[in-house]
Amino acid sequence: MQSLGEIRAVSQAYQSAAAGPAGQPDFVNAAALLETDLSPAALHRELRRIEADLGRRRSADRYAARSIDLDLVLYNDLIEETEDMVLPDPDLLRRPYLAQTMAEVDPGAIHPVTGVTLAENARLLGGASGLTRRPDIALPRPAAPPKGLL
Repeated sequence: MQSLGEIRAVSQAYQSAAAGPAGQPDFVNAAALLETDLSPAALHRELRRIEADLGRRRSADRYAARSIDLDLVLYNDLIEETEDMVLPDPDLLRRPYLAQTMAEVDPGAIHPVTGVTLAENARLLGGASGLTRRPDIALPRPAAPPKGLL
């Protein structure tokens, strides 16, 4: 992802039960705040390319186990729906693991649909309750977080 722009912040990694049918392996989730010149469509394509390069094979089952899943969740205050993506990602308002990790990278950012900060959104979904911190998973960190973040 570093080739796509400047990584400004990275959340902690969290483990949670998989979304979808029972019996799948747990998810491990994290979020990154990326400053980029790419358009949302171009960034989405690049994320899919990275997934493919890392061995991800997509299937019709959106809940199938996967080795990697890179999602574009927010793009500034853009509200957009295309055949390939929805911004902001609706799961941000439903999935605690997504809300918590996004709040860690930019807690004061405003959700463009609800008008609520990402920190408040995470709090409303229970914060990190039900999530297991994974400090054993080392994620690259930016040299210095930007002012106002983390």
